[in-house]
Amino acid sequence: MGEKKFVGLFYFQHLLQDSTFLLSIKNTLIIWVLSTIPMVVIAVILAFLLNGAFLKGKNFFRTVYYLPNITSTMAIAIVFANIFGNKYGILNFLISRLGFDPVQWMSLTWGVHVAIAAIVIWRWTGYNAIILLAGLQKISSSLYEAASLDGASTFQIFRYITVPLLNPVIQFVVITSTIGGWQLFAEAQMLVGTAGGIGKSGMTVVLYLYNQAFGNRQFGYGSAISWALVVIIGFCSLINWLLTRREVD
Repeated sequence: MGEKKFVGLFYFQHLLQDSTFLLSIKNTLIIWVLSTIPMVVIAVILAFLLNGAFLKGKNFFRTVYYLPNITSTMAIAIVFANIFGNKYGILNFLISRLGFDPVQWMSLTWGVHVAIAAIVIWRWTGYNAIILLAGLQKISSSLYEAASLDGASTFQIFRYITVPLLNPVIQFVVITSTIGGWQLFAEAQMLVGTAGGIGKSGMTVVLYLYNQAFGNRQFGYGSAISWALVVIIGFCSLINWLLTRREVD
């Protein structure tokens, strides 16, 4: 093992000069933005539809929406690798049929970001929709009935009644999605490998932590990365909480 030596804050100082670590923060942040915003919007819409009185077979749709969340990440990555494949991908096949040139998704930085974000959206949208649905079902139907009698449209009811009363649940979903987004690991590892893909475009913070701690056996540096991740998640969660907080009378 060698002689033990106290290094103080050396690893934390090194983090600020580590270009790969800084790149992993950038990649993780971009993927989080690409995945979280569409995911929350789609989840709210799905929850609103599931809560509608006109929909038949609600239990079936709830089960279907939740299935992606309990599906093996490896299986999901294999499916999306075939969807975004450069040469034989389903997406490029459809693009070619429309008369456009194929996109080399896995050879482009933004393409890798989009592919990983798509996995996150597909995997977690249904899960968040179920959480939002639980919040919707706590809203009294008398409020909707009163608004309808006053001549409010469906959009107005959604905008001025549903969204404000659902805000605490949306806040919870955004914060948990932020925490999950910064902890992104399996999706990136399975899709582009531990090296992070072309130009390390798929290198997330946790994937880099894994490489340093268990690939290079730099456990001290890996611990420093994990503590930096705790600070980042705490800061982003606080910002999300401040931005999404509203008083509902």
